[in-house]
Amino acid sequence: MTTITTVDRGPRVVARSVTVNAPADELFSLVNDPRKHGMVDGSGTVRDNVKGPATLSKGATFTTKMRMYGVPYRITSTVTDHVDTPERKVVEWAHPAGHRWRWEFTPITADTTEVTESFDNRTSKLGRVMERVGMAEKNAAGITETLSGLAAKYESDR
Repeated sequence: MTTITTVDRGPRVVARSVTVNAPADELFSLVNDPRKHGMVDGSGTVRDNVKGPATLSKGATFTTKMRMYGVPYRITSTVTDHVDTPERKVVEWAHPAGHRWRWEFTPITADTTEVTESFDNRTSKLGRVMERVGMAEKNAAGITETLSGLAAKYESDR
């Protein structure tokens, strides 16, 4: 059974972690390719990417087709943090309004990784509005689904 853990990153940050039975490099490669975000998204909002590099780096931008509340739209995000070392891998991007999505991959063993996904609303121009409409709860549910699906994929693939 997959255990999703709530991670305390302070106010206005929603973060969850899971242990995945896959190497950190493999998982990082999946999320570091914006064309594959739809494959891991559990929220149901990410469609397919229409523009961007195959491999993200700090400062890179990518445009993604999205759908929320039945309304389709496109969003261009900018990579704000990118770390790729043997000890730790991170990719984070910012929405034009300023909120950020972050993925962290920490190897536990050669074939097991702690994966943390977070939504950081502290720098968003829409932060208070998003709080009032319940985005923290919606994002927590989406992150939980995403991480559960990722862990399940690698349980069945191994």
